[in-house]
Amino acid sequence: MKAASALPVILGLPNCRSAISCDDPPAPAADEPLKVQASARGLLFGTAADRYLLESDSHYAETIASECSMITPENSMKWQSLQPTPDRYDFTHADWLLRFAEENGQQFHGHTLAWHYQMPDWFEENVDKSNAEASLLAHIETVVGRYAGRIRSWDVVNEAIEPEEGRDDRLRITPWFRRLGPDYIDLAYHAAAEADPDAYLVYNDYDIEYEGGYFEDRRRGVLDLLTGMVERGVPVHAFGIQSHLRGHHHPDFERLAAFLADVTDLGLDLMVTELDVRDHELPADPSERDCLVAATYQGYLDVVLDQPNLRSIAVWGMSDRYSWLQEFQPRDDGKPVRPLPLDAEMNRKPAWNAISNSLANA
Repeated sequence: MKAASALPVILGLPNCRSAISCDDPPAPAADEPLKVQASARGLLFGTAADRYLLESDSHYAETIASECSMITPENSMKWQSLQPTPDRYDFTHADWLLRFAEENGQQFHGHTLAWHYQMPDWFEENVDKSNAEASLLAHIETVVGRYAGRIRSWDVVNEAIEPEEGRDDRLRITPWFRRLGPDYIDLAYHAAAEADPDAYLVYNDYDIEYEGGYFEDRRRGVLDLLTGMVERGVPVHAFGIQSHLRGHHHPDFERLAAFLADVTDLGLDLMVTELDVRDHELPADPSERDCLVAATYQGYLDVVLDQPNLRSIAVWGMSDRYSWLQEFQPRDDGKPVRPLPLDAEMNRKPAWNAISNSLANA
């Protein structure tokens, strides 16, 4: 998940919408849970969740068990959660969530092994250039090794690209970069593959969907990074497209389609890892807002589902009640955000219908 920050201005985007009519929104293509509809297309459909929500809200837990064939831990496997002190790991919440997935026949997507955000408080004072490689490798070996054979896939490195840092390679100057240089990326993937040779290893990043120089720079950085990794024999298997979309812009995603084709030409798969639609700049009326959010889902998924190497679609939460955007991208009018397939009462929304229709058209 991208950390909260100022959003770039998107210039030159067409103010168009998909074929969804706000006067007469379409019915879903099918009534079966989205995991069933996705499975018919050879795909997994999943969401992000954590123990405290599933344990405290049985209705939400039942809904996720019904709708989803894959679970991603929203926070419980990030570094600060798993390693609260340099010499102690705490797998309590991660273990609980994995058991939930296994009991409900769901695959589990590990998130995330190396990121610049949500690091433990002790990191800066305890990790320097002399011990950074050992610290990174020990964490990955411990975490991936513990779940070898049980966790299907991992976001190994998360958000390593940031063109605004000014580097020619467009890499972000993360805490790992400052201590190890760009080699930390390859090190992380080799360590994960050694800890579980059967694991499916993903590189995950954001803001590659739209037109404009900012997004083009990010696409170029990601493609160059993945190309170099493939050429060096780094064990990376897929690119994770975060897809935190903007409901107030609905382009044709032409450049996205070309970029994804370039990624698949490298022999890599694709996963949609963190899909939602920001509605903070959409009209206040819930019905109109829901329609425009649905149009964004369908316009985006119609493009992504054309890619032959797509393996999964995961939304970042199933219900508006628990969206991270309520805190990190709230509306100025104070109204609750509505970025997800289900409303706060777990009722299906036009966004759910749009995902159903995109799956049917794939």
